[in-house]
Amino acid sequence: MRALPVVTACVLAIAGCGGDEVARNAPAVNLLLPTHRADPPVPTNLPDIVPVRIETELGGITVALDHKHAPVTVTNFIRYVDDHRFDGTVFYRASRTPGAPNHGFVQGGIQHSYRLMLPPIRLEPTTETGLLHRDGTISMARSTPDTAMGDFTISVGPNPGLDAHPDRPGDNRGYASFGQVTEGMDVVRRILARPTVAQEGRGPMAGQRIEAPVRIISIRRAG
Repeated sequence: MRALPVVTACVLAIAGCGGDEVARNAPAVNLLLPTHRADPPVPTNLPDIVPVRIETELGGITVALDHKHAPVTVTNFIRYVDDHRFDGTVFYRASRTPGAPNHGFVQGGIQHSYRLMLPPIRLEPTTETGLLHRDGTISMARSTPDTAMGDFTISVGPNPGLDAHPDRPGDNRGYASFGQVTEGMDVVRRILARPTVAQEGRGPMAGQRIEAPVRIISIRRAG
C-alpha cells in the first residue's frame, strides 16, 4: 500500500487595495485516507481557451482557462476536471482585505486530500504567462514554488500581490494565474461575503476559514 503522508494545506498571498502583503503559512490539514485514486491520463490537444463551469450550491461560475499562455497549469486543472476530482469539494476560505471587505479572494479545491491529489506541477509565474491577477482571475494555490496540485483561488478585485515580483527578496515568484471568470462573479462575491470563524486558522489563514463551506457540486468542461 502506498505510504500515507501528513500533508500541509496550500497557501496564497493576500493583496491589499493600495499595496500587498505576502502570506506564507497555513494550518496543517491531516487528510490521511486509506486509498489513493489512480492517476488519470494527461489531457491532450486542448484548445487555446478551455471554458469550464463550476457549479456550486450558491450558483454557477463560468471560467475561460487560458491554455495558450498557461499550458502546464490549465492541463493540470483539466486533468482534475475530467476525472471529477473537484466534485463534492468546497470553497473553504474567504480572504477579505482589511478595510475593504468586498476585495480579496476565495479559495477552494481538494485541500490536499491524499485520495484526490495528483503530482505537483511546475509554477508558471505571471512574468512568464503575462496573466496578471485582476478581478475574476483564477489562480493556483501553493506553498513553495512547484507545489501546486488541486487547490485554487478566484480574485475579487485586482490582486497585484499575487503576481511575480522578481525584484523582491525571498519567494518572489508569485502564483500561477491561468484564466478569467466570464460569468458568475456575483456567486464569487457571495462566497467572499460568507461568515468566517475568527478562532480558526493560523497566520494568514486566521479568521479566513468559512464557517459553512460552499459545496462545489461539479466542475465540467463547458461548450
